[in-house]
Amino acid sequence: MELSLFREDYYASLSARADAFFEPTDALLCSDAPTRTPVELSLTAEHRRSYGSLYGALDHGRLDTELPRDLLAELPLPRFAGRIVLTVDVSPWLRSDAACSPERLFCLVHGRAGQASNHVVPGWPYSFVTALTPDRTSWTQVLAVVRLGPTDDAALVTAAQLRQVVRRLVAAGQWRDGDPDIMIVMDAGYDPMRLAYVLRDLPVEVVGRLRPDRVLRLAKPPTSTTRSAGPASHSPTPPPGPNPR
Repeated sequence: MELSLFREDYYASLSARADAFFEPTDALLCSDAPTRTPVELSLTAEHRRSYGSLYGALDHGRLDTELPRDLLAELPLPRFAGRIVLTVDVSPWLRSDAACSPERLFCLVHGRAGQASNHVVPGWPYSFVTALTPDRTSWTQVLAVVRLGPTDDAALVTAAQLRQVVRRLVAAGQWRDGDPDIMIVMDAGYDPMRLAYVLRDLPVEVVGRLRPDRVLRLAKPPTSTTRSAGPASHSPTPPPGPNPR
């Protein structure tokens, strides 16, 4: 019943070419193998239209992106002893062969294609916000996705993304006054102190892993304003000599 209602609400967010746009979504979810090109979706049993209809939906279809985000925030969320735990991370969509793709960046890849060392590959980095579950599973509940551009500040984009997600969760009734603060965990690539300061007006707790070379300094102690009565003596007082006659 819940899945049926979600499908109806998602269909309502499609304002143009809705029928043709809805079938590629079913085909993408039901595909048994990774999809590398859109035309592969037209070969699945769930896609009952021609591949021309698929490209027509991708070119001329319209999707209200705000409504699906609200729908995802209204779904039941996994909790850790009653607490919602979110995580943020950046994952690249590698496009090494698409030389004409706009705003393509160089993404750091760890040990790809049998190479032990890290190297960079052209692609598009995407920032994800997902809800963690205490169970061991390969499924993740993605709540928001934003593509990072060449001039974007990853910290500011992540802060704005988390602010929108938390506000949607509060509006959906996922968090109420008296509930434990929403915990946000992140890897060493983020600045948890900066994000905690920017999001200080939200009911969140930021937990991050620090790099081993991170240096933390305490605040500068206040300067003393007291003054001594005279110059300090750095040599011992000589013993008294004999009295002159």
